[in-house]
Amino acid sequence: MSETFIPPVLEMRGVNIGSLRDASRPAAEDVNWSVLAGEFWVVAGQQLSGKSDLLLNAAGLVMPVHGSCRIFGCDTASFGEAQLAERLRVGFVFAGGKLFNHLTVAENVALPLRYRKNLTAAEAADVVGTLLELLELTPFADSTPSNLAANWRQRTALARALALQPELLLLDNPLTGLSVRHRHWLQHFLDRLWRGHEWFAGRPLTLVVTTDDLRAWRNPDRKFAVLDEMKFTVLGSWREVESAQSRSVKELLAEPVETTI
Repeated sequence: MSETFIPPVLEMRGVNIGSLRDASRPAAEDVNWSVLAGEFWVVAGQQLSGKSDLLLNAAGLVMPVHGSCRIFGCDTASFGEAQLAERLRVGFVFAGGKLFNHLTVAENVALPLRYRKNLTAAEAADVVGTLLELLELTPFADSTPSNLAANWRQRTALARALALQPELLLLDNPLTGLSVRHRHWLQHFLDRLWRGHEWFAGRPLTLVVTTDDLRAWRNPDRKFAVLDEMKFTVLGSWREVESAQSRSVKELLAEPVETTI
């Protein structure tokens, strides 16, 4: 008996990605990439290299200029109301969080439940309360994002992305602006999600993060790729990252230059 084929969680074939920052310049060309269920991918690139554009395409929030992008086997070019179930299997954490400052932390976290599941505030309260507790946000439930440090805004954005219990979680530069303690906390929490968190009844989550510092994500069990000068290159394991000879990878592994004022 032949084995049942399970399509990749995310698959790009011959994808050209436009730049939201500069419409006249592509962010990446001829991207070929497959993400399987249960994998943890780190996509590295310098600032303004197009990582955010790549991730927005991967989430189906922006359509490729050319080529095919499939999420759970569904072509994002055909995304509409009929494909809503597939779209809701993806969670997205924007760079900087992109929270609504006129809403409280609890209200921001409740948004997916209110908007996508048509729950009232009271009906969403239990789920929101659990997420706030998991991410240590309970003391800030009634605060607005503008009154929080970047560390807590990032956690709020993550809690919002987890509200619908996605199967694929995409995070754009999640460590940017975080203190050392909060960086370590976030990485540990993401590892728990990846390996199977109780919030997901032990079901492992597939993760993709972007970064401009490869060293922060060193781990033998993760997979790595780099985006440089519009070219997307799959590196593979951490061992292959360390042995890579390209200038871009070496720069992304370099210690920051210390300056004195």
